[in-house]
Amino acid sequence: MLTIDAAPGALKGLTRDGWLLFLTRFIRLFAYGSLSVVLVFYLIALGLSESQTGILLTLTLVGDVVVSLFLTTRADRMGRRRMLIVGAILMAAAGLAFACTKNLLLLIIAGTIGVISPSGNEVGPFLSIEQAALSHVVSQQTRTEAFAWYTLTGSVATAMGALFGGTVTHALQRTTWTPVGTYRVVVVLYSLLGVILAYSFTRLSPAAEVSLPQEGSALPGTIGSFLGIGHSRPMVMKLSSLFALDSFAGGFVVQSFAAFWFYLRFGVNPGTLGVIFFWANIFAGISALLASRLASRLGLINTMVVTHLPSNVLLILVPLMPSLSLAVLVLLVRFSISQMDVPTRQSYTMAVVRPEERSAAAGITGVARTMGAAISPLFVGFMFARPSWINVPFFIAGTLKIIYDLLLYQAFVAIRPPEER
Repeated sequence: MLTIDAAPGALKGLTRDGWLLFLTRFIRLFAYGSLSVVLVFYLIALGLSESQTGILLTLTLVGDVVVSLFLTTRADRMGRRRMLIVGAILMAAAGLAFACTKNLLLLIIAGTIGVISPSGNEVGPFLSIEQAALSHVVSQQTRTEAFAWYTLTGSVATAMGALFGGTVTHALQRTTWTPVGTYRVVVVLYSLLGVILAYSFTRLSPAAEVSLPQEGSALPGTIGSFLGIGHSRPMVMKLSSLFALDSFAGGFVVQSFAAFWFYLRFGVNPGTLGVIFFWANIFAGISALLASRLASRLGLINTMVVTHLPSNVLLILVPLMPSLSLAVLVLLVRFSISQMDVPTRQSYTMAVVRPEERSAAAGITGVARTMGAAISPLFVGFMFARPSWINVPFFIAGTLKIIYDLLLYQAFVAIRPPEER
């Protein structure tokens, strides 16, 4: 069982920069969560079709891939703080553009160049750079637990953002506001939070940079070392290909489309959707803490697979439920175990690559995940345009994720991180 003394063991050694990174994650994921609940509603209210919305979200994630790859593989060489600030500015600019235009071409340009999260999950360069920095301020023994608290921070922020976005738009729609106007409020807030995020990153000290003695050799960013990785290249490439498959599957059920599915299937309003995804993300965050305790007993890879497999079976069952209450129940149970692989996956990646290659490795695997997720919404948009196909994304996502779990176990069960040897 999880005990109350879990926090001090993992977090008491965090520096001021470490706590600041927890704060920036909270701000960012609150923005992502609030936008994800209303984004598809907003785009359709602007006049876009379901197919156009799917294309836009796909191109948005493709743009995130390019931005992430460029910034994360240069972060150690050009400055982590500088790259994080650039990412936050791109996030604020994208939100402002989405709030100010309904022209599809301009939305595509803004979504491609800027940072927009249609899923409520991490996009852009932030997570990869923060992971590398966090790995240096905790010990090997507490790394997974620290990542679990870091994941919980994001899950709580996403939950609160989803609840806020759904509640505010639902409340405003009971007044004289038009639906598109209520959704635009959340989009504008997203942009403002991007500005606050940029300012927060300016408060990072030089201690967060790669010039620290323990990071002195981490000077990646050249094509000759394959975007910053040398010795760890085979490991990173294999992990990236599997993570891309997992994300491709997850892209069929990103939070924006999942929220819209509940509307199409059961007529659920944004206010209720906010409550549903609030609890979904809370359960996901709590499961991350439990994952660190389970990993100490079973190992990182075993924990990833053992918890992920049943969650994918539950994902397939969601659209088969005959009522809203049962569908929500299965979804919440699924979320209560589905994110246990997140801190374990992050910790495993940081453990099996060399310390001087962590920023680049996190960036490349993160980009692989974003690239995988970028393709799926294109298909989902076309499926949602056909009423008889709206359940299919759940079936595809669950099946592909099960395949991912089996391949991951086969490839990495024998490769243990240092603390498990």
